Amino acid sequence: MTATPRETRYVSNIHYFGEPVYTYSLKQGIRDGFLAPYKVIKVHVDRDVEGYRPEKGQLDRRGEEVDDRIYNAKDFDRNLVLDGRTNLVARKVTEFLKESGDRFQKTIIFCVDREHAARMRQALVNENADLVAHNHRYVMRITGGDPEGQAELGNFIDPESAYPVLVTTSRLLSTGVDAQTCRLIVLDRPINSMTEFKQIVGRGTRVHEDTHKFYFTLMDFRGATSHFADPEFDGEPVQIYEPGEDDPITPPDDAGEPEPLQPDDEEVVVHDPSLPLPYPLGSTHKVYVDGIDATIIAERVEYLDEYGRLVTESLRDFTRKALKKRFASLDDFLRRWKAEQRKQAIIDELAGEGLALDVIVQEVNKDLDPFDLICHVAFDAKPLTRRERAANVKKRDVFSRYGEQARAVLDALLVKYADEGLLNLDDTAVLRIPPLNQLGTPLQLINAFGGRDQFVAAVHDLQDALYQETA
Repeated sequence: MTATPRETRYVSNIHYFGEPVYTYSLKQGIRDGFLAPYKVIKVHVDRDVEGYRPEKGQLDRRGEEVDDRIYNAKDFDRNLVLDGRTNLVARKVTEFLKESGDRFQKTIIFCVDREHAARMRQALVNENADLVAHNHRYVMRITGGDPEGQAELGNFIDPESAYPVLVTTSRLLSTGVDAQTCRLIVLDRPINSMTEFKQIVGRGTRVHEDTHKFYFTLMDFRGATSHFADPEFDGEPVQIYEPGEDDPITPPDDAGEPEPLQPDDEEVVVHDPSLPLPYPLGSTHKVYVDGIDATIIAERVEYLDEYGRLVTESLRDFTRKALKKRFASLDDFLRRWKAEQRKQAIIDELAGEGLALDVIVQEVNKDLDPFDLICHVAFDAKPLTRRERAANVKKRDVFSRYGEQARAVLDALLVKYADEGLLNLDDTAVLRIPPLNQLGTPLQLINAFGGRDQFVAAVHDLQDALYQETA
């Protein structure tokens, strides 16, 4: 069993093992809800697109003249280092996390090599100095030959561990790492191997229901996601290598392997943002040019459609079309919403189909709950904010039939909904967190309603009251 069959001129799984008995594609896995769908953000940097030619007499960091030629994307961070470009990538990643409202999304940044991963780590430290000051493990480099970083690998893939959050690497995390909660993958190195590209994408396709991770984002600075357009990406493996009777399955020179890493004997991991990055960190073959800025000249967002194709469309239009295919009319949606006692189940179902409402809400209005978001985006209904809905319930005084302690519980649940958008109000676990845990023990609070069934019924009445105007 393999997730990445190898079929090149030199290596053939099919020749060695025979034709596959069963094939299950990424597209099928996403459609069936076993794997997370993704969106792709393609970022085009001016230096990559236009190239960089040093001015006559341009000196590098060592004071030596830079060769007069045009450097392109293949050179950057391998032969020539422009710190302005590195800082731009780190700044863009940080902006994305800030705009998402969750700076603790587990993130992997794939770099050209270990030295590049160290520089990228420092650039991210500089951009996130507030969180690094709280815990230096917020940004870590995890690469081969780096014991300190490798010691944190288990914590990074552990859903229960908050740190590390942002991890820079070269190839170490491209295979064999079950990063279930990884929500952002950043590609800042060319990826020529289809097999390796599939393995990298696989770092994000894990679904993790406990943390509501049902999709992930690929941010591509190097054009690596062009592999998605290759039929080989999600197609049947095609056997290319047909060795003769005495030919080896794997010849000594495997052309299908990724480029080997350059040896780095003097690697250093810098944890203190105030410390200067040592030069040249074991990579004397690189030319470092300071003072050269880089800018983003184009950015495109692509989403996975129902056929498994990446399409370029505004997030709002994409979401509207997908929702209207899911719900034939506003009445159809309202019936489903009213019938479903556990509202979060509808949201989880949509997320499993690639409709991550927590992303679109950032674009439309952060204060809308999923109900209003769907009604507004798909059917142009006038939305109410969570606070407006909560205020309307209080005006109608729907809690008057309950005792004092039960009313206090319902009031606190209403505040929880208005502040945080909590939908699973009937989950008794909410009774253990502030401010409800200050009103009494969970058992005492449930008994204030006459028992668990009565508590659940009261919460469902509260939910019905929240959506009464539209329903």
